[in-house]
Amino acid sequence: MNPLLLLILISLLPTAHALDRPNVIIMVADDLGWNDVGFHDGDIDTPSLDMLAKQGVTLNRFYTTPICSPTRAALMTGRNAMRLGVAYGVILPWDNTGIHPDERFLPESFLAAGYQTAMVGKWHLGHAQQTYHPNNRGFEHFYGHLHTEVGYYPPFANQGGRDFQQNGTSINDQGYETYLLADEASRYIRERDRDKPFFLYLPFLAPHTPLDAPQELQDKYKGINTDLAPARSDQTDGTRRLSALLLRPSARPMYAAVVDAMDQAIGQVLSTLDNEGIADNTIVVFFSDNGGAAYSVGGADNAPLRGGKGETFEGGIRVVSLMRWPEKLAPGKKMSSIMTVMDIMPTLAEAANIPLLSGFPLDGRSLWPAIVNDTPSPRDDYVFFASETPIYGHFNLTIFNDEWKLVQEIDQEQVTTTVTNHLFRIAEDPNEHNNLAAAHPTVVADLSARIRAWRALYPINGTRSHLMPPPGWRAPTDWADYPRRLETLQDHAAPGMPPPGLEKLLDQQHGERGRLVYDCETKWYLAGLCLRN
Repeated sequence: MNPLLLLILISLLPTAHALDRPNVIIMVADDLGWNDVGFHDGDIDTPSLDMLAKQGVTLNRFYTTPICSPTRAALMTGRNAMRLGVAYGVILPWDNTGIHPDERFLPESFLAAGYQTAMVGKWHLGHAQQTYHPNNRGFEHFYGHLHTEVGYYPPFANQGGRDFQQNGTSINDQGYETYLLADEASRYIRERDRDKPFFLYLPFLAPHTPLDAPQELQDKYKGINTDLAPARSDQTDGTRRLSALLLRPSARPMYAAVVDAMDQAIGQVLSTLDNEGIADNTIVVFFSDNGGAAYSVGGADNAPLRGGKGETFEGGIRVVSLMRWPEKLAPGKKMSSIMTVMDIMPTLAEAANIPLLSGFPLDGRSLWPAIVNDTPSPRDDYVFFASETPIYGHFNLTIFNDEWKLVQEIDQEQVTTTVTNHLFRIAEDPNEHNNLAAAHPTVVADLSARIRAWRALYPINGTRSHLMPPPGWRAPTDWADYPRRLETLQDHAAPGMPPPGLEKLLDQQHGERGRLVYDCETKWYLAGLCLRN
């Protein structure tokens, strides 16, 4: 062979391999209801999501945590948010909390495998230090917001401080927030390095409160039905009854307009893939970060599932989810095996054939064989989720697998604790009508003990439902300036207050109250030793 031709062929090999690997887009809705998409026979127009369902695989039993930050933490790490210290409450503006820098984030593995990586949208995984910032967690490009609830129109602020940036620099882009995210995601795809595949994370604000939408969409849904089926949970239905007594208008019309706008934004990004000729070799994953906010000001509808956001009934944790990859996945399929947000990391890594960076053991597992081969994937091990939002001291907990699901509502007062148990066979009773707790006390006792052991993993300084800031706390004028820069920080995690050498002993003494030592599991008879899964 001509030596020059051989040299040219060798030089093209890395590019050819890169082009063979799939691009990956993860789209996340914020508080989308189970009954709020067209392919679930909802009354909101969602043609883009309906198209994804038709062209891809519906992940029919996909589960997330009941609230925002824990789901995002589990997505990025493949680990249960209880271990991470972000399970009971979201990361609020006055929190100093984030995800431990030793945890390996999903985009870091894709970046190490030669992908270009970007995030466009809402972060909500830490803002106090640069170690928690998206640009330090594997995203080469970040366009969006560190917080939630920044509004859909400028000035995009939280607690009065501006929160819209590009790679650490505050920006002043004008327009409807959902459409701005679609524009930026589309621009990134068009202007990508074509010699590399890309990993794009697109977490929308929509349809989270406070709701707002373009006037033409508000007009479109003025007449939508607002007489929704009961959620069959005290927390959610109680807010609806109170709102009705106060004669407040329904949030449903505005909510529907926000969902419609999000679907249009998704359609724009999908059209960009088509126009670039890369749709067939792009994995698109879509899911909601938790069940719909079905309480009065949220406007979502999870029927016929029970409950909603913040609760561990199915309506709070079983969410709309889809996956499309035309080159590999047959269209119009439905996977009914349990899949969780923690499974996304290993599943995408196997699908894209990339190695995950070594780190802490994962709680998630790859469901790629089940998805691509359209085969069942039984779940004998248990899945756990929790929330303390919005009421401090009111915990919503669950443990489940293919056979049983236990929902616990725990109310902690100053001198009393009340536990309410709900036991279901979800395969037979997917909408949780029949509480079997009284008939199976041994099962309840066993699952309750497992929940206690799981909750004992929680770092004692993890998030709680602190809806108000410390007295007198002040927000910055611009959140882009808020994270402490790396050069001002020490190069290791702070040791805490226990005397050196006694950390593990004190950790053991905390028992079920929580952990002092990160990612540590202790037993009383192994004082001072950490057992890792």
